[in-house]
Amino acid sequence: MHTVKTLFQKIAEGEIPAEFVYKDDLCFAIRDISPQAPVHVLIIPRKPVPRVSETTEEDVSLLGHLIVTAGEIARRLGLQAGFRLVVNNGKQAGETVPHLHVHLLAGREMSWPPG
Repeated sequence: MHTVKTLFQKIAEGEIPAEFVYKDDLCFAIRDISPQAPVHVLIIPRKPVPRVSETTEEDVSLLGHLIVTAGEIARRLGLQAGFRLVVNNGKQAGETVPHLHVHLLAGREMSWPPG
């Protein structure tokens, strides 16, 4: 069965250029091309999981790794004043790429509740 690669798989494989801010065996992080804050980084698992609602027990350590990695990236970028992590699940939530990823947003005041 042939599956179509997601945008993020193509970036991971070097088919599409991106500004990487982090890489390891399980994930990578890039600057968002349409930033919603002065700092907007996407933390993306190399494993192509479509969305949170499709994760399984097998993904528990990967999901934890994404959050810990977000904290490491925030420290490296000097975001001591605060940051927000966002994961969209489904079109109604703003999902545009069917490949789970964590948005790290910082550099401006964040309102609550998010819109």
